[in-house]
Amino acid sequence: MSNTFRLGVIINPLAGLGGSVALKGSDGVAAEAMARGAEPKAHLRLAQALEVILPYRDKVELITASGAMGEEVALQLGFNHQVAYHSAVETEARDTQDAVRAIQASGVDLLLFAGGDGTARDIFAVVDETLPVLGVPAGVKIHSGVYGITPHASGMVIKLLLDGELVSLMTGDVMDIDEVAFRQGTVKARRFGEMLVPAEPRYIQAVKMGGREVDELVLGDIAAQVIDQMEDELFIMGSGSTVAAVMQELGLANTLLGVDVIAHRQLVGSDLTANELLELTQDRQCKLVITLIGGQGHILGRGNQQLSSRLIRAVGKENIIILATKTKLKALEGRPLIVDSGDPELDAELCGYYKVVTGYRDYVMYQVANPDLVSR
Repeated sequence: MSNTFRLGVIINPLAGLGGSVALKGSDGVAAEAMARGAEPKAHLRLAQALEVILPYRDKVELITASGAMGEEVALQLGFNHQVAYHSAVETEARDTQDAVRAIQASGVDLLLFAGGDGTARDIFAVVDETLPVLGVPAGVKIHSGVYGITPHASGMVIKLLLDGELVSLMTGDVMDIDEVAFRQGTVKARRFGEMLVPAEPRYIQAVKMGGREVDELVLGDIAAQVIDQMEDELFIMGSGSTVAAVMQELGLANTLLGVDVIAHRQLVGSDLTANELLELTQDRQCKLVITLIGGQGHILGRGNQQLSSRLIRAVGKENIIILATKTKLKALEGRPLIVDSGDPELDAELCGYYKVVTGYRDYVMYQVANPDLVSR
């Protein structure tokens, strides 16, 4: 077994629960999210990562936790595995930390975990600083620089290791925000430390660039261009300050960190959940207005999980309107925009060049091209 790659695997089963039901996170509100109809998806995200290395199953052994924390996915995909930690049916942060301790004690080459920034914090608190870690994005908040840009990208990093590629290690920042303030429309990010991460810039996301856009003239021009396009369709307004500028120009209340819907330039739905969006837009012609996360380039899958894959398919690629200042685009230094809808097939379909609104009658052609999908 000396040539076996021992991969630690931990899933936070509660990660991302609050996203689709407009709770802006899962910390302390998992029960409420479930009551609203949220369904756990962290295990699906972890499975997407592991599916990339299915051809290497005879070279890999998973060291994991019981049940929904990893064992179930290992069984489903047919990996050799051992359970190093037995959790309760209802898990909490302490289970994540105890699982890390047990898996470390078993000896692993890399710790793979599915969760959000809260999960990264829990792991950072107890992980050995010499153990490389890699996150599979499954939470609502993904500010930390320890995650793959998509679940598939996380799997691609492990594939490189299994192929014997020279993968360096770097330190990635562990970030988290105040969720109470987040739900009230304020982003307060804090750095908690750093963990050792495989250094693959194509596949590992950057730390979210903080700060608010202060060029009001540019935002006003972008807003005017979008408003000029508003006719009879429903307009689904995504999260972020650039989209908020459109709402402000219309004189409408805006959910900065949520999703609203406009009809005939009037607000018809505010801070909607994934299911509410599907109900409101059913059989209606719609436009989807979104922007990118500064520094990362994500346009879907970061803080806007209310925009489900089902909704995006119904809207159609041709009806997606991307807004961005040229300053934000230049900050990407040529890196493409990224989609992480939770549906890899949809992500591939969404790749291509888009006419990004950067001002009034001012556009930039910019590419959506997940690096991990390009490498398939």
